[in-house]
Amino acid sequence: MTATTPALFEHLPTDRVITDPDVMASYSHDEAEWAEHGAPLAVVRPTSTAEVAAVVRTCAQRGIPIVPRGAGTGLSGGANAVDGGVVLSLERMREIVEINGAERLAVVQPGVVNDVLRAEAAKEGLWYPPDPASSPWSTIGGNVATNAGGLCCVKYGVTRDYVLALELVTAAGEIVRVGRRTAKGVAGYDLAGLMVGSEGTLGIITEITVKLRPLRTTAPRTVVGFFDSLAEAGDAVSRVTAAGIEPSIFELVDRVCLKAVNDWKRAGLPENAAALLLAQTDLPEPAAEQVAHAIHDQFVAAGAKEAMISTDAVEADALFDARRLAYPALEQLGQAMLTEDVCLPRGRLAEMLTRIDEIAAARDTVIATVAHAGDGNLHPLLLTPHGDDASRIRAQAAFDDIVNAAIDLGGTVTGEHGVGLLKRAGAARELGPVVVAMQRAVKAALDPQNILNPGKAI
Repeated sequence: MTATTPALFEHLPTDRVITDPDVMASYSHDEAEWAEHGAPLAVVRPTSTAEVAAVVRTCAQRGIPIVPRGAGTGLSGGANAVDGGVVLSLERMREIVEINGAERLAVVQPGVVNDVLRAEAAKEGLWYPPDPASSPWSTIGGNVATNAGGLCCVKYGVTRDYVLALELVTAAGEIVRVGRRTAKGVAGYDLAGLMVGSEGTLGIITEITVKLRPLRTTAPRTVVGFFDSLAEAGDAVSRVTAAGIEPSIFELVDRVCLKAVNDWKRAGLPENAAALLLAQTDLPEPAAEQVAHAIHDQFVAAGAKEAMISTDAVEADALFDARRLAYPALEQLGQAMLTEDVCLPRGRLAEMLTRIDEIAAARDTVIATVAHAGDGNLHPLLLTPHGDDASRIRAQAAFDDIVNAAIDLGGTVTGEHGVGLLKRAGAARELGPVVVAMQRAVKAALDPQNILNPGKAI
């Protein structure tokens, strides 16, 4: 504990503050492989907005950096500590303040886990659609910070589409509310929208109001296609999109991921195809049957070696588990894993998948790929043995190659994981100097001391 630490936290209960180096180490970084991180002065775990404001005010007076953190499931280094800063963990702020069936909204603290909100909303016949693969662990605050998506986002949208209002603490320690609870409202700039995806660089979010939808009651139809190449799978996605078909879920899983899930869970999934495409429609009958057959026909036209339609919910859940379990299954291989998050126009998906194959060969790097195929959001996963510096250097070069290829094809460097530390160079290239200057001007206006998550996002 440094000389400044007691004064910094004198107004907080002692159980809010962690200064043990070993414990702080577990809070000093997220899940981003090889992203740099510093040694924090302390970790603070507030339980209320007032406590957050007190910490921010004191840090602002002393010019101490603050890194907000949720569950630490991020994949871009956005929650990584800086030397001499405070990690502000919001994990204890996990109250569901309100679920309002009449207004179809929920008010939650940032530490509420995504799946917990979804389960509580379901008890009221309501549904919160954003469902990142980390939904059993990731928090709503973290989801808002990165504008997280998920399997349902192709039809139902991402986190930004559901955020109505926010309570936040400014860089000066003031408590403010932005947004509104009403269905419509255009008073002033959309500051709530600005905060979504800002990665904790503009304010500390302490309460979130999200809109809910009625719980789905129709039994979905699932279409499965197996393809001999990633390019053919990408072509199938482009064909479905061009035909004006809107699946409720549309996912891609490649052979490496399927094998990893099989080895881990003994799932019995087929491994003799380069890629598996999973599409689902939740329309009522008979529209669901018509759409399912239309998707099936586009899969066949793109060269699927096998395609089928299923109405078996158990079978469908098993297939979608393969998608949800891909990342943790690959972790079981005991290798370092650098996770990409590029997003392409859907018409360029086949070309991008081909580029990824070429990059893997050129850089001699194993790249597994999963994707929210329906909105062009690819997650290539670069695998290297731990401690193999040559492999790490090749993988990092492949990571940059994928970023540059995405930009060259009219895409973006991050679809939902955020810029964090890993994508700053790519984001600067994508946005250009004038737009970067505009964004930095916003940052300077709201955080003139640059104490909120410095060095991240822009």
